[in-house]
Amino acid sequence: MASPETFPKIISVDDHTVEPPHVWRDRLPSRYRESGPRVVRAPLKQMTFLGGKFAPVMGRQGDDGPIGDWWVYEDLHRPLTRLDTAVGYDREEIRLEVITYEQMRPGSYSVPDRLADMDVNHVQSALCFPTFPRFCGQTFTEAKDRELGLLGVRAYNDWMVEEWCGPEAHGRLIPLTLIPLWDAELAAAEVRRNAARGVRAVAFSEIPPHLGLPSIHTDEWDPFLAACDETGTVVAMHIGSSSRMPSTSADAPPAVGSTITFANCCFSMVDWLMSGKFERFPNLRIMYAEGQIGWIPYILERADVVWEENRGWGGVADKVHRPPSELFAEHVFGCFFDDAFGLRNLDSIGVGNVLYETDYPHSDSTWPKSREVGEAQMGHLAPDVVERIVRGNAIRLLGLTDSGLWSGA
Repeated sequence: MASPETFPKIISVDDHTVEPPHVWRDRLPSRYRESGPRVVRAPLKQMTFLGGKFAPVMGRQGDDGPIGDWWVYEDLHRPLTRLDTAVGYDREEIRLEVITYEQMRPGSYSVPDRLADMDVNHVQSALCFPTFPRFCGQTFTEAKDRELGLLGVRAYNDWMVEEWCGPEAHGRLIPLTLIPLWDAELAAAEVRRNAARGVRAVAFSEIPPHLGLPSIHTDEWDPFLAACDETGTVVAMHIGSSSRMPSTSADAPPAVGSTITFANCCFSMVDWLMSGKFERFPNLRIMYAEGQIGWIPYILERADVVWEENRGWGGVADKVHRPPSELFAEHVFGCFFDDAFGLRNLDSIGVGNVLYETDYPHSDSTWPKSREVGEAQMGHLAPDVVERIVRGNAIRLLGLTDSGLWSGA
């Protein structure tokens, strides 16, 4: 069994970066400096988070209200909030409120400070999802100016590869890039552009139709999926990457949605298993960030029953030729940071299909005790199994060096 002295250094496959103000200011053509994403300090007029919908309203200079830093882009006004960067605060102090960069932990946006906080948390390497672009770049997809949107995606990717994961990170930060979701051919080109410089993960939406985009049951995404298949680029889907968090009613408090955040991952995984894409693109791999893993065994059991008994009338007999559980074992990875139940049922999921994460710097994060949480929940597992979950599976999936670092192209 694993002991505290031997617990492996963590490779977290789901952390987050809060982009510093200069990301687009320094990388967009000068003609777009005033219309591209930029940070403005302004008061909050009102802000609600009900029924899974986040609705902030920015006040004008001189208005009453708490002051925060806001990202402004076309008609979008998106504040930085305490939920974006909650680590280091007592749970009772974490509220839905606007903040400035000075009020957040520097490791949220500064590479040296991030590495220091990773050291505190027994983390060697980390893959980070975006904040302002949202989890798969929906911000740019919803914008009116497609030319500016494409430049915004590319600017983010350049910053991610060259600066956030640049020399200062010493290989400890693993790049995750975005695509222009509105055009699968452009998306494929962006996957290949980044794969040429060593990127092996790209963000995608868990349920694209929620964004007004085609489902994966169509052929619309095939150019993008072909590029991922050819380059070994993992399709990474974070909870909330469909811009619709699970909820039950328009007035349900955030606690309802927070409890059932795995639901979108559950729906999405069934989509993929019944889509036929894994047979068309045999090298394709997908992962579900922050979705936890305890729900997976039943879904696989049910999907196999449906495939066995109902595929004739279920619309999948001509494209899904193997049991969904077999496809899962070869193509799907679940990610967790706190799921003792899932770990007790690991045999029904698969040791090779599970990845560990810390969710830094969000309110759900186990920082600075991710090691202690892992030790408590994996204490019944053999050391080689713990090693695979905590780092080995991520090394193989993301093409890292044997020592767990990103080496670039």
